[in-house]
Amino acid sequence: TMAETVVLSAQPRTLRGTRHARRLRRKGVVPAVMYGRNEPTLWLALPRDEIYRAIRHGARLVDVQHGETVQKALIRDVQWDPLGHDILHVDFARVSADQRVEIEVRLELRGTAPGVAAGGVLNQPLHTLKVECPVVAIPEAIRVNISELQLDKVIHVRELVLPEGVRALNDPEAIVVQCVPKVVVEAAAAAPTPGEVAEPEVIGRQKAAEGEDEQEETKEKKK
Repeated sequence: TMAETVVLSAQPRTLRGTRHARRLRRKGVVPAVMYGRNEPTLWLALPRDEIYRAIRHGARLVDVQHGETVQKALIRDVQWDPLGHDILHVDFARVSADQRVEIEVRLELRGTAPGVAAGGVLNQPLHTLKVECPVVAIPEAIRVNISELQLDKVIHVRELVLPEGVRALNDPEAIVVQCVPKVVVEAAAAAPTPGEVAEPEVIGRQKAAEGEDEQEETKEKKK
């Protein structure tokens, strides 16, 4: 399924900094920045409801309308509050309709693995896939058919069925999902290995919100 393109109405904001950003958020407005394509960086403010709706519906490519201008942009980064409830700041990167982009796309398991009925459990090391695709054809998710996944079998990146024009950038031999015997899982849980990797965070939901001042300082330096 392809992510839809939505139109977001934005207003320019002349005042910047943490205090002003807080004031905006109290009014139901989210501060944002738009950059890229050798054009000046724009500091914008968007209605919170609009940006929430876009993100909730999985939109990646948006049309940002400011004044008389409409520009295609990717939602490149969303900064959340520490609890992951409130959007603090959004980064937009300008794109052209004929451009190809590199982007992370969610992997969605579909079907029931026969290996589970045979006493196994699913282990999914990969939850997102890095792909290169046309900006107007970013998939909302890539479906992984597990209806033939037997016990002790694996689905690799190279075995995924990708939409037309979409190319995977991950290691082709990387494991997306596997069906392992329950005993192995229980033994691993009883004896965790040192330096265990923490569960990956949901993309865009940062645990600690950085001050907008710092973020915008970095943007200024990039210009």
